[in-house]
Amino acid sequence: MQQIRRVLALYLLLQTGFATAQATQTSEAIDRADYARKLHGFWLGQSIANWTGLITEMDRVEPPFYSDEDWGSTDQPNIWGAFVNHSSRIDFYLPELDRVWGSDDDTDIEYMYWQLAEASGSPELTAEQIREGWLRHIYSNENAPISPTEFRRENYLWVSNERAFYLMRDKGLLPPATSAPSNNPDFAMIDAQLTTESFGLMAPGRPQTALNLAALPIAVTASGEAAAIARFYVVMHAAAANLNDKENLATQLQAIAALAAEQLPVSGYARDMYEFVLEAYTTNPDKNDWEQTRHAIYQRYQINGEGGYQYSRPFDAGINFAASLISLFYGEGDFRRTVQIASLAGWDSDNPAATWGGLLGFILGKDGIERTFQRRFSEAYWIHRTRKAFPDHTPGLAGEDTFSQMAQRGVDVVEKVLTAEE
Repeated sequence: MQQIRRVLALYLLLQTGFATAQATQTSEAIDRADYARKLHGFWLGQSIANWTGLITEMDRVEPPFYSDEDWGSTDQPNIWGAFVNHSSRIDFYLPELDRVWGSDDDTDIEYMYWQLAEASGSPELTAEQIREGWLRHIYSNENAPISPTEFRRENYLWVSNERAFYLMRDKGLLPPATSAPSNNPDFAMIDAQLTTESFGLMAPGRPQTALNLAALPIAVTASGEAAAIARFYVVMHAAAANLNDKENLATQLQAIAALAAEQLPVSGYARDMYEFVLEAYTTNPDKNDWEQTRHAIYQRYQINGEGGYQYSRPFDAGINFAASLISLFYGEGDFRRTVQIASLAGWDSDNPAATWGGLLGFILGKDGIERTFQRRFSEAYWIHRTRKAFPDHTPGLAGEDTFSQMAQRGVDVVEKVLTAEE
């Protein structure tokens, strides 16, 4: 009960503070160096978690699921019978310092949006700017390069992202038409979560501003509950700027999750999932037994279709939202534990892992992640692994960018957002 009261008190404090900031439309200047360290931590944390979660992506979408006992064991094939190429063990993927971080769909479209915001006169992108960016920087299946590992053309788009791309290219549609159920039958998939969450970091401590920035990018691929879930993650990221080291991080994460849950329709399945997983975590006397809650959401939602949810595919926004909440609550703000649980929880495991790895990486900053793993990491980023036509910021070196340069340019975007509101 005391823990619940602390969460409620922090939630009310955060809610009041955000409401005041939005109402007065004032902003305090950010500390550039500090915010750059946080953005560096975001890209690094997201990359570690993304590539760790990819090891188990789609391995388990029904029993037998992975458990803590499987951590460190040999990876098993995914539902299509395939393995990843970068690791044969279920463990943190921590490449050597001289290696480059490859882009993936959990980072590359976010990278594109930050670049579009940087180049735009206004931080709020228009539908036309979004369409132009997608068509300029994303391969089609026809012109994509041959994958060096799968020996076929790969444009690294799936489900709703791919539908939206071809709707923009072949039919000239703009968001939100690209996510309308009448045009895009994949509107309820997970895509918007992994492409728009970092809009929250463009507007630190200002959730409504972040939601305004993210509105059309979310509408590229998501409608209905999937869009509401994407807004949940945007608010979480915007609110993370207000967290401090004077309070327990697990309690603060629950508080900003409560704030973000206001984006979920009261009678919808996403709100039901949020309340169910939070209650299961809160009442569970063994906070290490996250598997019990994972089994419960499998039964409640995938099998029984409760809360108004009807399971369709393992990359539904819904089932993956429930799974991500397990790692958020049971991870209790610990980077390693959160990513571990997210990677083992099942379904489209790289996406929840990358989401929370990025959020916690932002909170911890570059130095905090290095302390967590007691080592330094490469900051080289290879965006042209999956996307195209970006400037080479590191000529002569591996990749086309670095996390530190991305962070410095990111601070410019944040200052543009804050200045636009003054």
